Amino acid sequence: MKTYTVGGAVRDGLLGLPVKDRDHVVVGATPEQLLALGFRPVGKDFPVFLHPETHEEYAMARTERKTAPGYKGFDFHAAPDVTLEDDLARRDLTINAMAQDEDGTLVDPYHGRADLEARVFRHVSDAFVEDPVRILRVARFAARFADFTVAPQTNALMQRMVDEGEVDALVPERVWQELSRGLMEHKPSRMFEVLRVCGALQRILPELDALWGVPQPEKWHPEIDTGVHVMLVVDWAAAQDFSLPIRFAALLHDLGKGTTPPEIWPRHHGHEARSERLVEQVCARLKVPGECRDLALMTAREHGNVGRCFEMRPGTLVKFFARCDAFRKPQRFLDMLRASECDHRGRTGLELQPFPQAAYLEGALQAASAIDAGAIAQQQTQPQRIADAILAARTAQVATYVEQHRPAQP
Repeated sequence: MKTYTVGGAVRDGLLGLPVKDRDHVVVGATPEQLLALGFRPVGKDFPVFLHPETHEEYAMARTERKTAPGYKGFDFHAAPDVTLEDDLARRDLTINAMAQDEDGTLVDPYHGRADLEARVFRHVSDAFVEDPVRILRVARFAARFADFTVAPQTNALMQRMVDEGEVDALVPERVWQELSRGLMEHKPSRMFEVLRVCGALQRILPELDALWGVPQPEKWHPEIDTGVHVMLVVDWAAAQDFSLPIRFAALLHDLGKGTTPPEIWPRHHGHEARSERLVEQVCARLKVPGECRDLALMTAREHGNVGRCFEMRPGTLVKFFARCDAFRKPQRFLDMLRASECDHRGRTGLELQPFPQAAYLEGALQAASAIDAGAIAQQQTQPQRIADAILAARTAQVATYVEQHRPAQP
């Protein structure tokens, strides 16, 4: 029986990156031997065990055979006669198919170290095509290791998988899992670039894929192309280390521009309402968690109003806050302002342009929220007038704030 550290821990160690999780492969052992040593079984589909002291995962060396479409259609074989090389051969990329034995000696049968040095994502074998999740994983790795490129032969396999419908077998939960993890890397645009090149984005997120080639007014968007703009937006969100809900909202905020009739390009009147409908469609299809869904919907609907907030009257501002449920959920409203700022900054050459709207709206919300709605309600003798009285009080408070803080309009 021998144990090896495998996968990401070996890769990241060779790259000089912090190693967060260590996975191990056990060769030449039976489940009974591991149980006798105190290992705790946790694997459902194949034998995986937790070390009795470190609680790190130890999987028995295994091979796999494709039996049905999709990413769950596999039979696994785990036995003492399965070699380390057999186990590594089933992995996705050469950079993930390396192992180290207990004294640190590198086992690299598929030349992963050379591909690490060349900054290349390369499949281990043609068995890559059997699991469509691997397309998402390659794209996610591109977001993490932004200077790596996909080997032409690997991209060709990914295109073949798209053409043969393997991507269509992915379940929504797994798509969301990989997309959300890629969004949290430092260069999310690379994930979507890889998915676009192989054709997978059109199958997974056709609403987003439709944005490339759609022009915007050069006066406001020097980058012109809407798809390019959205990638700048999501990368700016990542550079600020914003949360997943903000990054997701930034990604989807302009979906409606993909449905603008070409005859009125580069204008996109009413795209916010169309964006909101498409965001709802995407979130329902991918079963997006509520926190991400709700912020994305609000951002799609309201980001234009954030940009125009200096033109709003005090009463309009108060109604805007109420529509966004900002009095009950102020943090979500502030997150929407952050996502809208990403939209503003994600423009070529304008990344450092001031965005005073965020601070202005935050201050106006604080002013409106300072009103004691409960006290006002108690003062009313007619219940139907409570809402009007609270609105009037908040509007008066915001009017004072606006008079003191609104910048002069050109």
